[in-house]
Amino acid sequence: MPDSPLTRVRIWDAPIRLVHWLMVALVALSWWTAENNNLEWHRYSGYALLGLLVFRVYWGFFGSETARFANFVKGPRAVWSYVRDASGAARPGHNPLGALSVILLLLLLIAQVTLGLFAVDVDGIESGPLSHLVSFDTGRACADIHETLFNVLLGLIGLHIIAVLYYLLFRRQNLIATMIHGKRDVPAGTTTSLASLSWPKLLIGLVLAGIVVWYISRG
Repeated sequence: MPDSPLTRVRIWDAPIRLVHWLMVALVALSWWTAENNNLEWHRYSGYALLGLLVFRVYWGFFGSETARFANFVKGPRAVWSYVRDASGAARPGHNPLGALSVILLLLLLIAQVTLGLFAVDVDGIESGPLSHLVSFDTGRACADIHETLFNVLLGLIGLHIIAVLYYLLFRRQNLIATMIHGKRDVPAGTTTSLASLSWPKLLIGLVLAGIVVWYISRG
């Protein structure tokens, strides 16, 4: 049976793609600054990640169709059905299994950044901006969990990369390129309602993220 004809459609808006790659860069920067004990820049990268996370959560409710959580977060039955489906047909937006990965990564990043805000260094000199709200022992516990959780985050990132390579090599879907130019080949007749970028909504999201980072960084 011949393969179904494909058509190329835009599935990711510019904010989603930019947030994705900035998160990749900032997680790497956070790791490098922590490993080299450059805690000032580690704090700055944490603030930047906080802003991106605030914007991504906001965009998950008010952004374009494929960015909204309601349109791609599915229950266990949908995930299992997708895993059992051997067709591997590309579809607009996240598939149910990919959506699970996205949500786990976002939750881990939110937890990681939050713990960093309350973390206290051994000598109490380098501390998160909200560390004064908790006791020294609690701040040290946050720092320990912050360090341990990063290893969990690295493990999930590794699984994410393996999944991307699997789709590239075995299902012939280049998810990396799609996250760069925002387009994907899908079965002809597939409809999407990815609206043009809403500049007012984008501006609101940017301002909201900036206010949250400014307020928290002041302690």
